[in-house]
Amino acid sequence: LSSDNSLKVKFKTQALIYPVLQALDFHTPSYQQNQAVPILYRPYMARFWLQYLGADSALEPLLLVNNHSSLDQPAISATTRSKLNWTALLPAEHKKNFKPVVKKKGSPGVVDKVPGLIDVRAAPLLAEQGVLGKTPKAYVMTCEFDVLRDDGLMYGRRLRDAGVEVTSDHYEDGFHGCMVFANLPMMSSVGQRSMRNYIHWLDQNL
Repeated sequence: LSSDNSLKVKFKTQALIYPVLQALDFHTPSYQQNQAVPILYRPYMARFWLQYLGADSALEPLLLVNNHSSLDQPAISATTRSKLNWTALLPAEHKKNFKPVVKKKGSPGVVDKVPGLIDVRAAPLLAEQGVLGKTPKAYVMTCEFDVLRDDGLMYGRRLRDAGVEVTSDHYEDGFHGCMVFANLPMMSSVGQRSMRNYIHWLDQNL
Protein backbone atom coordinates (compact mmCIF):
# COMPACT_ATOMS: atom_id res chain seq x y z
CA LEU A 1 0.00 0.00 0.00
CA SER A 2 2.86 2.37 0.73
CA SER A 3 4.10 1.90 -2.84
CA ASP A 4 0.69 2.29 -4.53
CA ASN A 5 0.69 5.81 -5.94
CA SER A 6 -2.87 5.42 -7.21
CA LEU A 7 -4.28 5.58 -3.67
CA LYS A 8 -5.82 8.97 -2.92
CA VAL A 9 -5.97 8.32 0.83
CA LYS A 10 -2.69 7.52 2.55
CA PHE A 11 -2.25 5.98 5.99
CA LYS A 12 -1.07 8.43 8.64
CA THR A 13 0.16 5.85 11.15
CA GLN A 14 0.58 2.14 11.63
CA ALA A 15 -0.42 1.05 15.13
CA LEU A 16 0.23 -2.65 15.67
CA ILE A 17 -0.78 -4.68 18.73
CA TYR A 18 1.17 -7.95 19.12
CA PRO A 19 1.24 -8.28 15.33
CA VAL A 20 1.85 -11.40 13.24
CA LEU A 21 4.24 -10.49 10.42
CA GLN A 22 5.87 -13.62 9.01
CA ALA A 23 5.24 -17.34 8.52
CA LEU A 24 8.63 -18.71 7.51
CA ASP A 25 10.13 -19.24 10.96
CA PHE A 26 8.06 -20.86 13.68
CA HIS A 27 11.18 -21.23 15.84
CA THR A 28 12.14 -17.67 16.68
CA PRO A 29 13.15 -17.33 20.34
CA SER A 30 9.65 -16.18 21.28
CA TYR A 31 8.09 -19.13 19.44
CA GLN A 32 10.45 -21.47 21.28
CA GLN A 33 10.07 -19.79 24.68
CA ASN A 34 6.29 -19.38 24.57
CA GLN A 35 5.15 -22.30 22.42
CA ALA A 36 2.96 -23.67 25.22
CA VAL A 37 1.99 -20.36 26.87
CA PRO A 38 -1.73 -19.47 26.81
CA ILE A 39 -3.59 -18.15 24.97
CA LEU A 40 -1.78 -18.41 21.65
CA TYR A 41 0.02 -21.72 21.24
CA ARG A 42 2.57 -22.27 18.48
CA PRO A 43 0.51 -24.89 16.57
CA TYR A 44 -2.39 -22.44 16.46
CA MET A 45 -0.33 -19.93 14.49
CA ALA A 46 0.66 -22.46 11.81
CA ARG A 47 -3.00 -23.47 11.52
CA PHE A 48 -4.20 -19.85 11.39
CA TRP A 49 -1.72 -19.01 8.62
CA LEU A 50 -2.91 -21.90 6.48
CA GLN A 51 -6.54 -20.95 7.06
CA TYR A 52 -5.84 -17.29 6.28
CA LEU A 53 -4.08 -18.18 3.02
CA GLY A 54 -6.68 -20.76 2.01
CA ALA A 55 -4.11 -23.57 2.06
CA ASP A 56 -4.28 -27.26 2.88
CA SER A 57 -4.40 -27.81 6.65
CA ALA A 58 -2.37 -31.00 6.16
CA LEU A 59 0.70 -28.75 5.73
CA GLU A 60 0.60 -27.74 9.41
CA PRO A 61 3.21 -30.29 10.61
CA LEU A 62 5.64 -29.10 7.90
CA LEU A 63 5.31 -25.49 9.02
CA LEU A 64 5.81 -26.36 12.67
CA VAL A 65 9.25 -27.89 12.00
CA ASN A 66 10.28 -25.21 9.43
CA ASN A 67 10.30 -27.74 6.59
CA HIS A 68 8.56 -25.17 4.41
CA SER A 69 11.47 -22.74 4.73
CA SER A 70 14.36 -25.19 4.37
CA LEU A 71 17.48 -24.08 2.53
CA ASP A 72 16.57 -26.17 -0.52
CA GLN A 73 13.42 -24.12 -1.19
CA PRO A 74 14.37 -22.15 -4.34
CA ALA A 75 11.49 -19.69 -3.89
CA ILE A 76 13.07 -18.32 -0.69
CA SER A 77 16.17 -16.28 -1.46
CA ALA A 78 19.02 -15.44 0.88
CA THR A 79 17.83 -11.83 0.81
CA THR A 80 14.39 -12.89 1.99
CA ARG A 81 15.90 -14.95 4.78
CA SER A 82 17.98 -12.01 5.97
CA LYS A 83 14.82 -9.98 6.62
CA LEU A 84 13.81 -12.30 9.44
CA ASN A 85 17.25 -13.32 10.65
CA TRP A 86 16.58 -12.95 14.35
CA THR A 87 20.21 -13.66 15.25
CA ALA A 88 21.02 -10.25 13.74
CA LEU A 89 17.77 -8.35 14.35
CA LEU A 90 16.99 -9.14 17.99
CA PRO A 91 18.78 -7.75 21.06
CA ALA A 92 20.73 -10.23 23.18
CA GLU A 93 18.18 -10.24 26.01
CA HIS A 94 15.61 -11.77 23.67
CA LYS A 95 17.89 -14.16 21.82
CA LYS A 96 19.06 -15.70 25.09
CA ASN A 97 20.47 -19.20 24.47
CA PHE A 98 18.04 -20.18 21.74
CA LYS A 99 19.36 -21.63 18.47
CA PRO A 100 17.97 -21.12 14.96
CA VAL A 101 16.08 -24.05 13.44
CA VAL A 102 17.06 -24.10 9.77
CA LYS A 103 16.58 -27.29 7.78
CA LYS A 104 19.00 -28.00 4.93
CA LYS A 105 16.45 -30.23 3.24
CA GLY A 106 12.73 -29.94 3.75
CA SER A 107 9.48 -30.61 1.96
CA PRO A 108 9.82 -29.46 -1.67
CA GLY A 109 7.35 -27.10 -3.26
CA VAL A 110 5.50 -25.87 -0.18
CA VAL A 111 5.99 -22.20 -1.06
CA ASP A 112 4.94 -22.94 -4.65
CA LYS A 113 1.71 -24.41 -3.28
CA VAL A 114 1.23 -21.54 -0.81
CA PRO A 115 2.82 -18.41 -2.37
CA GLY A 116 1.18 -16.24 0.27
CA LEU A 117 3.87 -17.37 2.70
CA ILE A 118 6.32 -15.00 1.02
CA ASP A 119 3.83 -12.34 -0.12
CA VAL A 120 4.66 -9.07 1.67
CA ARG A 121 0.97 -8.16 1.75
CA ALA A 122 0.53 -11.03 4.21
CA ALA A 123 4.01 -10.92 5.74
CA PRO A 124 5.20 -7.28 5.94
CA LEU A 125 8.42 -8.31 7.69
CA LEU A 126 9.61 -9.62 4.30
CA ALA A 127 9.21 -6.26 2.55
CA GLU A 128 12.20 -4.56 0.94
CA GLN A 129 13.89 -1.81 2.91
CA GLY A 130 12.84 0.80 0.37
CA VAL A 131 9.19 -0.21 0.73
CA LEU A 132 9.34 -0.11 4.53
CA GLY A 133 10.88 3.35 4.31
CA LYS A 134 7.71 4.64 2.65
CA THR A 135 5.46 3.53 5.48
CA PRO A 136 4.19 5.98 8.12
CA LYS A 137 5.42 6.27 11.69
CA ALA A 138 4.70 3.22 13.75
CA TYR A 139 3.60 2.03 17.16
CA VAL A 140 4.48 -1.60 17.82
CA MET A 141 3.28 -3.29 20.99
CA THR A 142 4.89 -6.58 22.01
CA CYS A 143 4.61 -8.86 25.02
CA GLU A 144 7.27 -11.04 26.60
CA PHE A 145 5.01 -14.08 26.94
CA ASP A 146 3.76 -14.19 23.36
CA VAL A 147 4.91 -16.34 20.44
CA LEU A 148 4.58 -13.24 18.23
CA ARG A 149 6.93 -11.08 20.31
CA ASP A 150 9.88 -11.39 17.95
CA ASP A 151 7.82 -10.66 14.83
CA GLY A 152 7.04 -7.23 16.30
CA LEU A 153 10.56 -6.60 17.61
CA MET A 154 12.17 -7.47 14.27
CA TYR A 155 9.67 -5.34 12.36
CA GLY A 156 10.38 -2.37 14.61
CA ARG A 157 14.12 -2.81 14.04
CA ARG A 158 13.70 -3.04 10.28
CA LEU A 159 11.46 0.04 10.22
CA ARG A 160 14.05 2.04 12.17
CA ASP A 161 16.78 0.86 9.82
CA ALA A 162 14.60 2.14 6.97
CA GLY A 163 14.31 5.57 8.61
CA VAL A 164 10.78 5.23 9.98
CA GLU A 165 9.90 6.72 13.37
CA VAL A 166 8.98 3.83 15.68
CA THR A 167 7.56 3.70 19.19
CA SER A 168 8.20 0.25 20.66
CA ASP A 169 5.99 -0.60 23.63
CA HIS A 170 7.16 -3.87 25.19
CA TYR A 171 5.55 -5.40 28.28
CA GLU A 172 7.75 -7.73 30.30
CA ASP A 173 4.64 -8.98 32.12
CA GLY A 174 2.47 -9.04 28.99
CA PHE A 175 0.92 -11.97 27.13
CA HIS A 176 -0.95 -12.30 23.86
CA GLY A 177 -4.38 -10.72 24.17
CA CYS A 178 -3.61 -8.93 27.43
CA MET A 179 -5.13 -5.64 26.28
CA VAL A 180 -8.62 -7.11 26.41
CA PHE A 181 -8.16 -7.37 30.18
CA ALA A 182 -8.21 -3.61 30.66
CA ASN A 183 -11.69 -3.53 32.19
CA LEU A 184 -13.89 -5.46 34.57
CA PRO A 185 -14.73 -8.27 35.07
CA MET A 186 -11.28 -9.52 33.93
CA MET A 187 -9.17 -6.48 34.76
CA SER A 188 -5.40 -6.75 35.02
CA SER A 189 -2.56 -4.27 35.53
CA VAL A 190 -0.88 -5.01 32.20
CA GLY A 191 -4.23 -4.79 30.44
CA GLN A 192 -4.88 -1.34 31.86
CA ARG A 193 -1.35 -0.09 31.14
CA SER A 194 -1.30 -1.39 27.58
CA MET A 195 -4.68 0.11 26.74
CA ARG A 196 -3.82 3.45 28.36
CA ASN A 197 -0.48 3.74 26.58
CA TYR A 198 -1.94 2.71 23.23
CA ILE A 199 -4.72 5.30 23.43
CA HIS A 200 -2.24 7.96 24.57
CA TRP A 201 -0.04 7.29 21.52
CA LEU A 202 -3.03 7.48 19.21
CA ASP A 203 -4.11 10.76 20.81
CA GLN A 204 -0.66 12.20 20.19
CA ASN A 205 -0.18 10.89 16.66
CA LEU A 206 -3.52 10.85 14.83
